[in-house]
Amino acid sequence: MTVFAQRAEGRDGLGPAWAAVRVRLGLVVALFVLAAAGWWWMSDVMPGMDDGPWTSLGPVGWFLGVWVVMMAAMMLPSLAPTVALYSRRTRQRSPLYPLAFTVGYLLIWSAAGLSAFLVGHLTSSLAGNSLSWQSAGRPITAATLVVAGAYEVTPLKAVCLRRCHSPLGSLLGYWRDRWSGALRMGVRIGVWCLGCCWALMASLFALGVMSITWMALVAAIISAEKTVPWRRAAPCGAALLLCALAILVLVAPSWVPGLTLPHGAGGPPMGPMNS
Repeated sequence: MTVFAQRAEGRDGLGPAWAAVRVRLGLVVALFVLAAAGWWWMSDVMPGMDDGPWTSLGPVGWFLGVWVVMMAAMMLPSLAPTVALYSRRTRQRSPLYPLAFTVGYLLIWSAAGLSAFLVGHLTSSLAGNSLSWQSAGRPITAATLVVAGAYEVTPLKAVCLRRCHSPLGSLLGYWRDRWSGALRMGVRIGVWCLGCCWALMASLFALGVMSITWMALVAAIISAEKTVPWRRAAPCGAALLLCALAILVLVAPSWVPGLTLPHGAGGPPMGPMNS
């Protein structure tokens, strides 16, 4: 990263991004419309599909389609200021460039979703019913929430979140021209975002990845962490919330608002995805 980029990152924070939002308002509105369309589609398709913690999502093709729409709905609102800042800084005014930037960002989250699917499918195939809710499922869910909460207050989380709070420094430190450069820059921003939010996504799988309620909560936490000026307040609050949910899952899961308890005596097989 250049000295100028480091100074821009440390001094300006989100200021340049919010200024770019005002200049590139049409682009930001388009991203929010795409996110709203994703939420509308999911609210129409997902009701009745939430089987609680570690919901099965079926075949990989179906899962990836749902996952990409989910990521667009959950992440585009918080990404919009960075895309606007990139669009303002580039000399090319073609919509192809911010589109390529956004596609690169979503590619990282698509790869992360595919990895989660493969890990979940392998775990479910090897362990089967030994990971059901009535066996090890409940403590694994609680442990996942605790790990996610602990990650919120780690130095690595702080480093990744600082990048999200200083998009100007991140862009200037890795600037690439042309549409291929926009794609690569979107991928790079996506990597930092993944480092910031992977634990929150793990908690979403633990609570019910097909639940609109939990999706909205996780999306709200992500947006708050990336936009509020108090960098430590939102992660600390998220950590406390996740740990409180973990305790409730262990001692009184029926008290967790919006949590769908797995049905049946043995509960569904554990693992984020089963085909």
